Amino acid sequence: MPEKELQQANTVVDKVMNGIINDIIAGKIKPGEKLATEPELSQQYGAGRNSVREAIKMLQAFGVVYIKRADGTYVSKSYEQKMLDPALYSLILRQNSRDDFVDLRAMMDIGVLNVIISRKDFTKCLPGLYLTFGELTAELHKEEPDIDKVMELDNRFHAEIGSSANNPMINTIVEYINRLTYPSRFETTKSVLENGNIDEFCSLHKEMISVIEERRISDITKVVYDHYVYWK
Repeated sequence: MPEKELQQANTVVDKVMNGIINDIIAGKIKPGEKLATEPELSQQYGAGRNSVREAIKMLQAFGVVYIKRADGTYVSKSYEQKMLDPALYSLILRQNSRDDFVDLRAMMDIGVLNVIISRKDFTKCLPGLYLTFGELTAELHKEEPDIDKVMELDNRFHAEIGSSANNPMINTIVEYINRLTYPSRFETTKSVLENGNIDEFCSLHKEMISVIEERRISDITKVVYDHYVYWK
């Protein structure tokens, strides 16, 4: 197929995909409901059946819909992690600077901390955070810290903050941001260990707990950006 025709076909497929997704978001098609047939979708979106079929295949690959043989195509009833994969890949493929990643992570952390502190049961997260912080501190102060273990504990620390918001959507996005920023955070942590900034690194983690424990809402932004001083 000539390049121009291929681009036009891709545009039509995107149109069908976006139309179906927008209808799901708008509540016109609900989770668990059956999609219209291929001929009906072709008419609805002014697209050929091949384009509709390709759009359905892509939505299936992203976990948005699933196909029952000899029955039809249905909207997924629950979230699947692969739904966010295209967004993650698009971010990876961009030529982002380290500051871009810091701002993305900071924006998320600021929002999550605000959500946690606004809850009546905000103290429920503290025992788990202190436990992980203790393990992280102990590993960092070993004669030869294991950087992989340090990263595992640091990821757990931030994952626990994310899960403390008691919001599965927030928790999922925090997990993706952790994955996306892992390579640059690994290099930062390696530098911290090599340069002997361990006590300050631990102190920055402790301050993240303190801002929750003391409900210091006005200090959240400063504490979050201070936390990433070595990363920047």
